[in-house]
Amino acid sequence: MLTLALVIERLASLRERKVAPARLLDEVLAIARNGLPNADLVAQLERNSALGEVLASGFRALHANPRCSESDLRAAMEGAGRLVAHRLQRYLSALATIASTAPLLGLFGTVVGMIEIFGSQGPVGPGANPAQLAQGIAMALYNTAFGLIIAIPALIFWRYFRAAVDGHLLTLELASERLARQLNSGRALE
Repeated sequence: MLTLALVIERLASLRERKVAPARLLDEVLAIARNGLPNADLVAQLERNSALGEVLASGFRALHANPRCSESDLRAAMEGAGRLVAHRLQRYLSALATIASTAPLLGLFGTVVGMIEIFGSQGPVGPGANPAQLAQGIAMALYNTAFGLIIAIPALIFWRYFRAAVDGHLLTLELASERLARQLNSGRALE
């Protein structure tokens, strides 16, 4: 159940329109060509998406100090990017932990079941029941199967989300780099 909840939450949170809407960068660059946007527009941009939050941090740095250096501008956007990256990676370690421990828990259940089965069986001879032993072994092996049923999808989704987060972070980094270049070139012309 926890794996399913984490997968649904991450699917909802890592949608492209929530992280980096397609035309947002172009709109922001067009606005930035005409000068710095006002504080209300920056606040609206910040609430738009993760990309908007990173880009808004650059505008906020320039609003706070119009003469800030290029390195200070980039540092402001990198700081916002680190916070966004942390949010994008949320719950991925939990999903990875589930993927790696579920087979071990299944194996543990199998071992305990096998110990119990062999402990409950009498000595080999007329009192031993091979059908009961086979049924007990089958039940113990179900534990391993259930562990794998949980682990395999968890691992697949963890890898999928890991790649999605890496792609989003690259998009955010490249977008903030483009905005920083445009803001610095615009300030150089002033």
